[in-house]
Amino acid sequence: IMFNPLVDSFAKLSDSEIEDKIIELSRKFFMTHNPSVQQQISVILEMYKEEAKARRASAMVQRTKKNDDDGDSPLDNLINVS
Repeated sequence: IMFNPLVDSFAKLSDSEIEDKIIELSRKFFMTHNPSVQQQISVILEMYKEEAKARRASAMVQRTKKNDDDGDSPLDNLINVS
């Protein structure tokens, strides 16, 4: 993945701010017809998408870990032993 030094740390941004930025950058990408500008926007857009994907994966791991700690498995309710 490419890196753009003009993008600040994602740690300061909330999940919704990341999603808003993805929408904004996507809109700007299609507004311009300059290939150089589109390339730069594409690099930054990909960085935001990867951050959003990593946060979703982390949240899923946390939910799974919490369910395992509680002893509740999503499959527990599906298995009926008589």
